[in-house]
Amino acid sequence: MSDSTTAPVSPVVLEAWFDLQCPDCFQALDDVRALREKYGDRLDVQLRHFPLAKHKHAYAAAQAAEEAVEQGKGWPYAEALLARTAELGERGEPLLMEVATELGLDAEEFDTALIDGRHLLTVDADEAEGKAIKVTGTPTYVIGGERLDGGRSQDGLRERVEAIADRLLGV
Repeated sequence: MSDSTTAPVSPVVLEAWFDLQCPDCFQALDDVRALREKYGDRLDVQLRHFPLAKHKHAYAAAQAAEEAVEQGKGWPYAEALLARTAELGERGEPLLMEVATELGLDAEEFDTALIDGRHLLTVDADEAEGKAIKVTGTPTYVIGGERLDGGRSQDGLRERVEAIADRLLGV
């Protein structure tokens, strides 16, 4: 997802490879929020899509998140979906539309984007890049060229990200 939490010229980029139907990614939001708070605009957190095959609505959710980016609410949309991963698994696309409406997005444009597939290439490109750098599960982080796999365990993950960010920022 091309939406990020700070200005585009940030000294350190943290790519967060997420599946928007993944409960582990929802848990990882606490770490992402803590990192944003600690580093502010010195850390650019970028959400990247890696929909897992086991989550049948994750691919559509990634496309929906891209439309939310186009409408200026990429992160709020992604966070709202992650808070409802179980419901997304049960309800699918109707929930994607419901969350868009709750956030005040243009529902008609949102629906059209899901139908016409205008964000397919973005999601496919993220997924292909993730595979190329050996992302196998979510959440996975890439910072300073280092890949940290949170799909296996999130224990100590924030501390490892902070250590790398501190090193890169000269803290």
